[in-house]
Amino acid sequence: MKKYIILAETGADIPAGLAEQYGIYTVPMHVSFGSETKDDGTFPTSEVFDFYKKSGILPRTSGCNVTDFDKVFDEIHAKYPESRILYLAYSAATTCSYQSAAISAEHRDYVTAFDTKQVSAGQCLVVILMARFLEANPDADLSVVLKKAEQYRQNCHMGFFPGDLDYLRAGGRVSNIAYLGAKILSLNPLIELVDGKLVATKKYRGNMNRVSQKLFAEFIEKYKLSRDFLYCPYSPGLSENIKHEIENQAAALGFREIRWIQTGSVVSTHSGPGAFGVCGISEE
Repeated sequence: MKKYIILAETGADIPAGLAEQYGIYTVPMHVSFGSETKDDGTFPTSEVFDFYKKSGILPRTSGCNVTDFDKVFDEIHAKYPESRILYLAYSAATTCSYQSAAISAEHRDYVTAFDTKQVSAGQCLVVILMARFLEANPDADLSVVLKKAEQYRQNCHMGFFPGDLDYLRAGGRVSNIAYLGAKILSLNPLIELVDGKLVATKKYRGNMNRVSQKLFAEFIEKYKLSRDFLYCPYSPGLSENIKHEIENQAAALGFREIRWIQTGSVVSTHSGPGAFGVCGISEE
């Protein structure tokens, strides 16, 4: 019997193989195409890009609702009645999911929620590290588990370049003036997770091939990232040449594991095609 069952949103972009390996459950976030709403993960991300290209209207994203959590909590509890559900949440500052889970869990004393203050690859990394910790420490007390989750949350850092600023502008996340200025000057805003919020912290000038390599080197040095593993989030459309160059840099810097995390429809709706990022854990 497993003492803990891990749950996260589909917006964590956890590769199917890893989810299966560690028995991780996911609850769907949602994407709306006009009047039609679909569960994240049930359709190819290309549908988001195609819809925007054809209609000029950006699909809308939404977090998991109470009914979503009712369903998955009941499913897990029916299969593992003696286990505790450890919900490692998508940043509560960016979505209603955490609040929805809290409402659903009011009468479910077998659920523990923890805000990772991360999204996409950042949340994925925290989830996988916790899964590995629980695999090595299956009988750990809940207080010890939450202390370890807090450690990973504090030490996890993720930054990324949106692939197409049109998507940020269409979603209302940058003004038209800022958008035009960035386009004219070939500026790429670096988006980081700061206390759970998506914040533009720096601007890089140049094409994606150039700035991706510069970000990679600077981000690793700034946060003193552990060489044990590195997760690189990207959205469909990122150049294979960029991936190849980043892998060469990672190998030269001594990273033992590098994993590309493709963003799903929720994150890709805001980043656009061709986004690139870096995510890792600071050395202790």
